[in-house]
Amino acid sequence: MSPRTERSAVAADLAWFSEERSAEVVNARIDAAIADPRLAEVARALTRHLHAFVKEVEPTHDEWLAGIRFLTDVGRMCSDWRQEFILLSDVLGVSMLVDAINSRRPSGATENTILGPFYVENPPLLPLGETICRDGKGEPLLVRGHVRDLDGRGIAGATLDVWQTNDDGFYDVQQQGLQPEMNMRGRFATDEEGAFHFRSVLPRYYPVPHDGPVGQLLAALGRHPNRAAHIHVIVSSPGFETVVTHIFEPNCPYLRDDPVFGVKDSLIGAFRRFDDADRAREAGFEGAGFFWEVEFDLVLAPIASKPGAPPLDAGRPA
Repeated sequence: MSPRTERSAVAADLAWFSEERSAEVVNARIDAAIADPRLAEVARALTRHLHAFVKEVEPTHDEWLAGIRFLTDVGRMCSDWRQEFILLSDVLGVSMLVDAINSRRPSGATENTILGPFYVENPPLLPLGETICRDGKGEPLLVRGHVRDLDGRGIAGATLDVWQTNDDGFYDVQQQGLQPEMNMRGRFATDEEGAFHFRSVLPRYYPVPHDGPVGQLLAALGRHPNRAAHIHVIVSSPGFETVVTHIFEPNCPYLRDDPVFGVKDSLIGAFRRFDDADRAREAGFEGAGFFWEVEFDLVLAPIASKPGAPPLDAGRPA
């Protein structure tokens, strides 16, 4: 048999669907002359793994339809401010895995974690020491530290974009009209030594939205929806990799089983309580008999240190 005849025989075999070669049959329909190479690569891999999944679990027709209905319900739950598919990705650990793959950095650099669905661009730029708490609720907290490079040098003018829930466990965008605008949000720039400090309140755990199909899935699997208490931080400076991360409160009861797998040991802060009214006043908490403090340094890696990254002067998208 000539090579051409052999290729034609293989193609003919893949014209007909079979359980044994199901993924091969589907992937044979991709026209490499038309499809984008990366799209074709992703589609082939997705087909292989999806067919392997189906062969492993061998769902009944009713089970497969139940899965399709679940995904349909997830789509129907999406809106301009709520993305149920992102939430599904989060609770399955996929968001953290994608982030880990795309955030590989040298040892010593601050680790990434997920952005979360409630980030708002362009919060107000505030002077160092200002508070992000605009509703007056919660136990006072002083957050301070340095932004440094891998050699320990402070990075002047680095931007910290910070946000968290209020003391009731809600982000401002979840309670529009109830919370002050841009409550628990702010941007700060480090001083000439790379230092920063701002006032906030002790973070609380809170549930991810669980009134939809993803919440029903969590309940059916015996999993809770409560995120470990944290403060969101995005740190950026020209020439350095932007870090999207959290500062976690160490005494939170959900620290070890965060439903979106966002906790990393290196991101757990050392929170200390000071029962000292004079010291609280010096920290900017007038009239408070106590306050909490966390000191947390953030270490940025240069863009050129990332494999395959552009040179330092290549610039980055905003």
